[in-house]
Amino acid sequence: MTLHVEVVSPERILWSGEAEMVIARTVGGGDIAFLTGHVPFVGALGVGKVTIRPEQGPDELVAVHGGFVEVSNDRVTILSDVAEVASQIDVERARRAKERAEAKLREKHDAMAAAALARAQLRLHVAGAE
Repeated sequence: MTLHVEVVSPERILWSGEAEMVIARTVGGGDIAFLTGHVPFVGALGVGKVTIRPEQGPDELVAVHGGFVEVSNDRVTILSDVAEVASQIDVERARRAKERAEAKLREKHDAMAAAALARAQLRLHVAGAE
């Protein structure tokens, strides 16, 4: 048995397929793994990595910048305003964003810059560039 998994943003479906397991980080709940037969679940997602373990091949990593995960009847749906599959992340752009955020944070603590830094670091981590 497998899970049907979809990662959806407002513009498109980023990833769709069958998987053995999905691991996501919920807000205030930590990492949670979903396998076939999981009880229905809805949770909020913060900035974090989602790991999709397909039946065959390597794990698919997705950078998720908030959203929701819904599990029901062996279907896992990740809904996020901003999500990026590892293979589609522009590493150089993420590095520049990280450098800009770090420079702003050296000047003074700024919540927006701290959030931008967290997003850039996640992108780089998921893309395997850091």
